Amino acid sequence: MELGSILQFLENRSILVTGATGFLAKIFIEKILRVQPHVKKLYLLLRASDANSAMLRFNNEIIGKELFKVLKEKNGANMSRLITEKVRVVAGDITLENLGVKDLSLLEEMLTEIDVVVNLAATTNFDERYDVSLGINTLGARHVLNFSKKCKKLKIMAHVSTAYVSGEREGLILETPYMMGETLNGTRGLDIDAEKKLIEETLKQLKADNYDEDSIKSIMKDLGIQRARKFGWPNTYVFTKAMGEMLLGELKENIPLIIIRPTIVTSTYKEPFPGWVEGIRTVDSLAVGYGKGKLTCFLGDPTTVVDVIPADMVVNAIIVGMAAHGEQANESMSIYHVGSSVSNPVDYASLQTYGQRYFSAHPWIDKHGNPILVGNITVFNTMDSFQRYMTLRYLLPLKGLQILNTACCQYFQGKYLEQCRKIKFVMRLIELYAPYLFFKAFYDDMNTEKLRRAAEESGVETFYFDPKIINWDQYFMDTHIPGVVKRVFRNN
Repeated sequence: MELGSILQFLENRSILVTGATGFLAKIFIEKILRVQPHVKKLYLLLRASDANSAMLRFNNEIIGKELFKVLKEKNGANMSRLITEKVRVVAGDITLENLGVKDLSLLEEMLTEIDVVVNLAATTNFDERYDVSLGINTLGARHVLNFSKKCKKLKIMAHVSTAYVSGEREGLILETPYMMGETLNGTRGLDIDAEKKLIEETLKQLKADNYDEDSIKSIMKDLGIQRARKFGWPNTYVFTKAMGEMLLGELKENIPLIIIRPTIVTSTYKEPFPGWVEGIRTVDSLAVGYGKGKLTCFLGDPTTVVDVIPADMVVNAIIVGMAAHGEQANESMSIYHVGSSVSNPVDYASLQTYGQRYFSAHPWIDKHGNPILVGNITVFNTMDSFQRYMTLRYLLPLKGLQILNTACCQYFQGKYLEQCRKIKFVMRLIELYAPYLFFKAFYDDMNTEKLRRAAEESGVETFYFDPKIINWDQYFMDTHIPGVVKRVFRNN
């Protein structure tokens, strides 16, 4: 694969970024503006009712973030001018046709000018409402594709999915597409239009029966999990992302398309500075729980490989993929796994060790000014052993409260309140992450390796994304965990 200058490809390009307030999207936006200020325009699609609301979100949720401090230092007094000239904030919604862009003159400008479409819009909640998740992750992907087809100068569309569309399959997972209606367990009958109709009919019936909003939300969450598991996926998130990929593959026609499948995305490795993270990422739930003393036991296989990849590497892979395929004018679809499980694996036992070492040396200080002392986590390798432990250690004393009179019950409930919270926290983590606690898959990345070699041959070191360069001990101890503590702990 030959690759022209990546910076040259980006020069004078107009790029549409959907889901612009998201974690990866912000890193993508910052990277483009910092390394290629001669980009023509970044059209940033934000969910908002009007232009003023969109601009408010842009100022508060994107450019006002710490992430952009390096860009601001680099540009100084010219920062405002850079944003004014290079960024166009667009109010819209990918769940709607034409991405919900109501301003017709702006819509025409976008369809005339846009060279590259990067779809980063997604809801990543494992147990999101089914209607919300299908609308964004599945049907939203189709709307972005339809919009891309109308762009007169389109060079490439990049869609960011997830490696975990593979579900709970074991072994080496290849960089191959999902066919329309394909399922992971062989169950027949997966039809995306039928899923949409099921949602509509369920919502209609619930409203007719006068269910309140909280009940509807709960039922729609349960429906998503039920439908996902019916066809072999563990949760609503990966199920709807898989269906999004199916639609793209089925409907792409002659659109040049790449699908990026990152694994578990963690804080930045190097750029714009090490350790930037936002919100609580998947593996960080464990770090927060452990560091705050909520997590003293867990379920899982310590030898299981946890496939993590720093966010800036994912963004670099997206940009290199855009440049490689945008210059080829190739109408095929290529898929790229961006992860570390094949070339530089790290296991759960190592993560546990990093957490224990870090929080022993740097304990979290609680709201009363007291350090949280951490110890060994008891790890159970079967669900049966875990349930026996929870019953003996926590549940039997709590069940005993039920036979006491009201006054005593109130006393003991106060005494055991912290235990109740710990149980609820741990069980919630188990519920969400159970499919990945004994994960036995590795993500083949031969396509991605070709991109890496092409990038290296082009001599552009700023677009690094080779996980083999990562020293996990240094990364977790000096970069990732300190970044999570600084930017996530206070709010969780």
